[in-house]
Amino acid sequence: MDLYSVMCVSDRDRALRWYATFFGRAADEVIGEELLWQTGENAWIVVDDRDVRADRVGGAMITLGITDLDVFLARLSEHGIAYGSVETYSNGVRHVEVLDPDGNSLSLAQSPPAQ
Repeated sequence: MDLYSVMCVSDRDRALRWYATFFGRAADEVIGEELLWQTGENAWIVVDDRDVRADRVGGAMITLGITDLDVFLARLSEHGIAYGSVETYSNGVRHVEVLDPDGNSLSLAQSPPAQ
């Protein structure tokens, strides 16, 4: 099964710059007017600013599992991308919310080290 999570945005150029900084690379694919970043073997984040999506701008909410939260956050800080406070849940998962310029939520979560 494949997953395509659409992030509806208001400004394609601004979103292209922001997401390239967030992921640390240019879009992996451009299909028509959609920009795609591959986040897993069969998982993609799709950035779309078409008028047909205007009612949904800023309404997306996803969580990405990552292996080194501190390194990721340091890179975001270096490039001026703000993020919320890092929380540690009772199960040891570390979690932080990052908002794109339109308010779409891209949370980052790191599982605790294996015992």
